[in-house]
Amino acid sequence: MESMVMKVLIVQFLGFLLFEGFIHSDASIIRRTFVVQETPYTRLCSTKNILTVNGQFPGPTLYAHKDDTILVDVYNRGNQNITIHWHGVKQPRYPWTDGPEFITQCPIQPGAKFSQKILLSDEEGTIWWHAHSDWSRATVHGAIVVYPKKGTTYPFPKPQAEVPIILGEWWKSDVQAVLTEFLQTGGDPNVSDAFLINGQPDTFKLTVDHGKTYLFRMINSAMNNILFFAIAKHKITVVGTDGGYTKPLKSDYLAISPGQTIDFLLEANQQPDHYYMAAKAYNSASAVSYDNTTTTAIIQYSGNYTPSSPSPFPHLPAFNDTKASTNFTGSLRSLASKDHPVHVPLKISTKLFFTVSINTEPCDRNTSCEGPNDQRFAASVNNITFENPRIDILEAYYRGNNGVFGEDFPKFPPLAFDYTNQTIPVEYQRSTNATKVRVLEYNSTVELVFQGTNLVAGIDHPMHLHGYSFYVVGWGFGNFDKMKDPLKYNLVDPPLQNTIAVPKNGWVAIRFKANNPGVWLMHCHLERHISWGMEMAFIVKNGKHPNAKMLPPPPDMPPC
Repeated sequence: MESMVMKVLIVQFLGFLLFEGFIHSDASIIRRTFVVQETPYTRLCSTKNILTVNGQFPGPTLYAHKDDTILVDVYNRGNQNITIHWHGVKQPRYPWTDGPEFITQCPIQPGAKFSQKILLSDEEGTIWWHAHSDWSRATVHGAIVVYPKKGTTYPFPKPQAEVPIILGEWWKSDVQAVLTEFLQTGGDPNVSDAFLINGQPDTFKLTVDHGKTYLFRMINSAMNNILFFAIAKHKITVVGTDGGYTKPLKSDYLAISPGQTIDFLLEANQQPDHYYMAAKAYNSASAVSYDNTTTTAIIQYSGNYTPSSPSPFPHLPAFNDTKASTNFTGSLRSLASKDHPVHVPLKISTKLFFTVSINTEPCDRNTSCEGPNDQRFAASVNNITFENPRIDILEAYYRGNNGVFGEDFPKFPPLAFDYTNQTIPVEYQRSTNATKVRVLEYNSTVELVFQGTNLVAGIDHPMHLHGYSFYVVGWGFGNFDKMKDPLKYNLVDPPLQNTIAVPKNGWVAIRFKANNPGVWLMHCHLERHISWGMEMAFIVKNGKHPNAKMLPPPPDMPPC
């Protein structure tokens, strides 16, 4: 009886969405089931139980067209709380199923179910889904493929085949134990034991036919590393990133941040043979331990031939080659065509300047920690280390509950200093713990400059914004110069992204229009940094028109 009532409520809600114009009459409604469960997997000659969706690792791929709606019934049959985030989906006016724990929802508890609605709008290309609670996303993740709107096609010659490539990370030990240990000790987490390609450290094989073109849909689901990737003796042509198209970019390699997706074409135009593809970490902080392994897979041409021995191996940039990382990312450009125009905000109403830093904080009394100077690692945005509330911010905002969060997240850091100096006073390392949001007026045009700092240790920070894509209009090294650097902005064809790596001791400038009301998380996608508190949230206020207001919550929100 309860199940029937819930189905009726969901049907009524879908009718409401259709009436409101958020389900297009020519779009499809797709229904899928996710069962979160413990499943034994063997990698690196050892077996352990991991959290999976439908017993698969990586998890199932969701397929849809632009403007479709996907309904995913999430059943938690695991032994821990879970949330699922639809990374790169803007969820227009509907933050309720965005997924981040204690930001837009309380977690789905073991034995419970939550029907999540994925409202696709202008996304086109590859995006993805992953757990957004603790470190569960290490094994709970998968691709979302958004095809062009029915009746349209790709802005490049249609490939003969498409291949999802998910780069991941594997620990022989239990991932939640890794999280618990480093939070208790205050130090860095234990590094992973291997990187993965489609769930395998070295056994994935792809057969290709000579003369055909393949569309690779790549996702970096690794927890703590920007990765370099290349294919032996083959150039790639980048055609998209983060659910949007780019101008074709030919390259011998790519650099991809955790959270980022890159679509690229591979022409199978070499002598038939077996060729390695490989990925390894980029690590710009010499004092930070990292997984120095290289994950491999094989591209094997079909036909009768004797393969070379050994198989050709690609050249990858050095692990600390900052120039290789930033040059690749800095070369991306939006397609900026008639069918895929850019809408870069030119008149800015809200200017924000956010420092992103590693910090330290004292240990508990009479104890010492494994961070610098026997302190505990922390991380911050504008010197505020985010503290999760015990009920979600969205619910508190929608219901008008006081005392859950503050609305005074600063537009600028509390102290201006030489952010990238090699010697910074130790007392600057302390941050303030708080749960604060920044409130944006509906339809305000926002320029946000991320400034990396050299506090504790300068390092790259792949920053991800929920509910939006943004234009990356500029970047550079050193301290941002508000008089000179904007003169070099690209306002013609900047890439449209949802995740961008702020370079070590550098800055990135983004622009977006705040036209999606709701509560939206922003955070570093290096998992250890978000665990230390490098996150904050925006509240985008409702507009005046009924179609500019947040939609109501679904009937089955998980209780806190």
